[in-house]
Amino acid sequence: MSEMPQKKEIKSAKKGLKPKKELKIAKRSALPPFLALEVMRKATELAQAGEDIVHLEVGQPSSSAPDAVNRAMMEALKKTPAHGYSVAFGVLPLRERLARHYAEWYDVRPHTDNIAVTVGSSTAFALAFLSAFDVGDKIALPTPGYPAYRNLMQGLGLQAVPLAAGPEQGWRPMLAEMENWAELPDGLMIASPSNPTGTVLEDSELAEICRWCDQHGVRLISDEIYHGLVYGKRADTALNYTKNAIIVNSMSKYFSMTGWRIGWMILPDDLVAPVEKLAQNLFISAPTPNQLAAIAAFDCTDELDAHCQRYGQNRDILMKGLPAAMLGGAAPCDGAFYLYADISAFSDNALVFAEGLLAGEQVAVTPGIDFDPDNGHRYVRLSFAGRTDDMHEACKRIHRFVEARRSDAA
Repeated sequence: MSEMPQKKEIKSAKKGLKPKKELKIAKRSALPPFLALEVMRKATELAQAGEDIVHLEVGQPSSSAPDAVNRAMMEALKKTPAHGYSVAFGVLPLRERLARHYAEWYDVRPHTDNIAVTVGSSTAFALAFLSAFDVGDKIALPTPGYPAYRNLMQGLGLQAVPLAAGPEQGWRPMLAEMENWAELPDGLMIASPSNPTGTVLEDSELAEICRWCDQHGVRLISDEIYHGLVYGKRADTALNYTKNAIIVNSMSKYFSMTGWRIGWMILPDDLVAPVEKLAQNLFISAPTPNQLAAIAAFDCTDELDAHCQRYGQNRDILMKGLPAAMLGGAAPCDGAFYLYADISAFSDNALVFAEGLLAGEQVAVTPGIDFDPDNGHRYVRLSFAGRTDDMHEACKRIHRFVEARRSDAA
């Protein structure tokens, strides 16, 4: 029987030798933080310390996955194949159900070979950027917009080129602005409904963007993860207007399955093989039990549409109950579950405003600089995906907070 190592030897090993040079940390990892998650972390810490926090900071439904999905998960776990890898693009039954979903919702049916199931939409964006663009390529990014697009592009060596989509543009990307640039971008990223503004493109606007990209050789990526959450008619998919775009969607928002981490892509023919090879090497496959359970979600639209109706009620509460000064310059919030509110009457520093609101009234919101580094200091994003009671309480606390700021200023 071998002897145990001596303690002094272990101590010596722990000390180790001093490296001849400082160990490297990749520059691509020096990304800005995702402030919504930073605020959530601070709010969670305060809640654990006993504070009564109203969470309006993260775009996460307060409702859970449909009951049918939870039952399907239990059934999936009883089957041996559910415990193994699937092929990189996902189990065929889910891809077949996704193809039928597009036929039912949009009257277009993608081939299952063009559908890739991913680990949430976040991985789908990484696959899109890696497969369609090279280091140094430029992608036009409507601003304000989801910060992880910009941060991920930076990490991959791509250039995110801001495309103004603020109040002066009606919160919509203007193609004419890109035509005035000295050089057209290699790609264009759009989201309808948009995060953080809730802007929903008209079908005609979406069609024109698709035509423009095809005519100018600009690769379009269409983020459609808030489809189903529109307070009016259903948003259309870019797949109806072009076969060259990358379509990204997810089970997270409409389907109330954020933690399940199941997303998908609809790919043009020329990117099917590149994305498949990247997926094989990047994550092998999305979690198989989650894929099998997710199939059931597409037959739960009555339950899921009821959530959307509740979000609409929550939106109305905020629009009626918040200080009027926050709403006059607010974005339209016609879709998704966000209100991008104007705080310029109270502060010119959204980060300080959000920190003060959390510390003083225990309401967590996301500073606008997360979505627009240049002009976001005038805005905060409020998520109304939570409980209806929380919306009423948030209005009371925000009123109290801004009144206190006015008193202090006087």
